[in-house]
Amino acid sequence: MGEQRQDERIPVTVLTGFLGAGKTTLLNHILTGQHGKRIAVIENEFGEIGVDNELVINADEEIFEMNNGCICCTVRGDLIRILGSLMKRRDKFDSILIETTGLADPGPVAQTFFVDDEMQQKLRLDGVVTVVDAKHISLHLDDAPEAADQVAFADVILLNKSDLVDEDDLHRLERRIRQMNAVAKIHRTTNATIDLDQVINVGGFDLERALAMKPTFLEPEYPFEWAGAFRLSAGRHEIVMHAGGHHHHHGDGAHAHGHEGRHGHTNGKEGEMDVALLASAGEGPAAIDAVRERAVLVFSDEPAVRKPEDALSIGEMLHRLDVDGEGDKRFAVDVPADGVYVLFTQHGPDAMHVHVKGPAGGIKPDATRAYNLEHDHDDEVTSVGIVMDGDLDKKRLNDWLSKLLMEKGPDIFRMKGVLTVRGEPRRFVFQGVHMMFDGRPDRPWGDQPRRNQLVFIGRKLDRHELEAGMRACLVR
Repeated sequence: MGEQRQDERIPVTVLTGFLGAGKTTLLNHILTGQHGKRIAVIENEFGEIGVDNELVINADEEIFEMNNGCICCTVRGDLIRILGSLMKRRDKFDSILIETTGLADPGPVAQTFFVDDEMQQKLRLDGVVTVVDAKHISLHLDDAPEAADQVAFADVILLNKSDLVDEDDLHRLERRIRQMNAVAKIHRTTNATIDLDQVINVGGFDLERALAMKPTFLEPEYPFEWAGAFRLSAGRHEIVMHAGGHHHHHGDGAHAHGHEGRHGHTNGKEGEMDVALLASAGEGPAAIDAVRERAVLVFSDEPAVRKPEDALSIGEMLHRLDVDGEGDKRFAVDVPADGVYVLFTQHGPDAMHVHVKGPAGGIKPDATRAYNLEHDHDDEVTSVGIVMDGDLDKKRLNDWLSKLLMEKGPDIFRMKGVLTVRGEPRRFVFQGVHMMFDGRPDRPWGDQPRRNQLVFIGRKLDRHELEAGMRACLVR
């Protein structure tokens, strides 16, 4: 009976790979192949503007896009929400493919199907497929932990762009990959071309291997760093916050100690913090546990921006608080009834001091929890998204990109976009990895507005310089 139940669950494939490896190319092969399989696709991308959906060829399959942001922190809420919607149309597809951002550790994505009871009952993680850029992966295995994690977690590895590497280098790369992952199936590919049966429904994911590789695999990561449970009476209260580590404690307020907030990768900018306040039926630490998973879903929502003195609501809403500048920042809360309320904050209290005050003064929390104490990222990797109207001169565009990549190629991991070229009725699709780039006409613009969208991902990116360079390519 156990095997029968497992067979009835929907297989899920996680498609991962570092920036520019060829995930979108593989996805296009899958969506346009004559294989007779019905596949629901969920994709996530890292960047200020979303262009991956523009690079995916039109197909009958519906594509769901997760929110931009740090996939390791917000992915579980987004996934649960999208998968919940998908399950209402269970008869429309046979399997699910999740394409992650090139900067994602696949662990938290895979984790979703083991730590969430409802997901575990309806879905099974079939395998992690990692696309490897055979030409450039050696540049990243040592200095980009995400690239190494993607290889280590894989059940199937596509050694893509094999045609760009000689046989001796391919053998050396395969030996290195085998040292990192001795059990994954390795396929050499060009343009990510492979039989679908080699990547979908392969039955390859092994939970025991994942736990042996990462003992904390089943310990969920959260999009918040701190939570406090407060017993509040009905009436007007205040949440008081103060940025920085030199704030003097008021004495009567709740002051919880945690770790320094290092999440430079979360959705808010410096001087902002995301918070949610949820009513709980529990007591003490149990009050936090009772609403923690609800908070995960709330933190995957678009936040409502609040200025000091604005009122915050209690319930399923994410608030983005403006806490920039010196001094206390006060936000009003109207509590509808006596009870226990749990405050979840994006950053830990060493980075943001939190106090709750009622009509009679400060209120200390009954219980607090700190999350993600070891979670960190390479904050030097950023993205610059450019959206610009107007047609581009093709020669000036090529000259600019060639010069840019010659001078900055090692620091530019990935470029991709959809551009408008003078005299061309079709969209011009552009893709680049380090010092290699390619552009070619795509489908006609049709009724879509002719608009340039270009994303750069890398280190030491100069937004003003990139915008000026692209603007100089416009037809005058």
